[in-house]
Amino acid sequence: MLEQLLLTVLMTSVPLIFAATGELVAERSGVLNLGVEGMMLMGAVGAFATAFGTGNLWLAIIVGGLAGALTGGVFALFALGFATNQVATGLALTIFGTGLSGLVGAPLVGHAIDGLPQITIPVLSNLPFVGALLFSLDPMAYLAVALLAGVAWFLKRTRGGLVLRAVGDNHDSAHALGYSVLRVRLLAVLFGGMMAGLGGAYLPLMLTPHWAEGMTAGRGWIALALVVFASWLPWRVLVGALIFGGITIMQLAGQARGWTVPSQFLSMLPYLATIAVLVVISRNREFSLANFPSCLGRVFHAGK
Repeated sequence: MLEQLLLTVLMTSVPLIFAATGELVAERSGVLNLGVEGMMLMGAVGAFATAFGTGNLWLAIIVGGLAGALTGGVFALFALGFATNQVATGLALTIFGTGLSGLVGAPLVGHAIDGLPQITIPVLSNLPFVGALLFSLDPMAYLAVALLAGVAWFLKRTRGGLVLRAVGDNHDSAHALGYSVLRVRLLAVLFGGMMAGLGGAYLPLMLTPHWAEGMTAGRGWIALALVVFASWLPWRVLVGALIFGGITIMQLAGQARGWTVPSQFLSMLPYLATIAVLVVISRNREFSLANFPSCLGRVFHAGK
């Protein structure tokens, strides 16, 4: 029973890892994209439509990532190309993604698909307790951890990661050194969109193999809070995702067990936890501002 519960927590954490990792990269470049929820929904509907129409789950994963990246490109067009306010543009992107995904997915409501298969690693999967938890997961779960590790390595160990962090910390200095601030930020936003799309794709391909309008259920907003919780450090994203995943499963388990607490309150738990974490972090200024990109949300004008 405990093993199955922990496995469910791990699976619930996967879309948060995808989305928060992508948003972390975007924010480290100095771009605040509040449209994570919209990008996740576009990835979800794109992946489900592809899986339902072709039966090819691997193609569905690719389409989900591309749908998220394309939606992120819409944000980049306005926020970077036309220098619009990033907060307002991100909120508009969430509304746009929510509406468009509902429109595109309307004919798909009520249909179901076969979810992703699990990958069983020989020998290791037979280990007691940890075998089923760590070595018998679906491919996207392994991909999420691999991409998180790749981002951690890129930001800390590579020249490209140093340039990206420099752009986020002081875009004027980075521009003076000859780096293209807008190009770096465009690539970061597209990567963030792709990751959000993959996080959204995981929902219909693995967690709940069907399409439902608004099926992300606020996970994009939790991913945004998760980046702050992680202090813009990749490996803390993994810890935070597991915590929020556990809280989400707790409210589902409570409803299934018939706890005497109102179901509406149980449904609020993940979001109450998000607010509580942000309040606690904000009280410790040194922790909350650690690794904070100084130019986050600031518009860059190359001619000034």
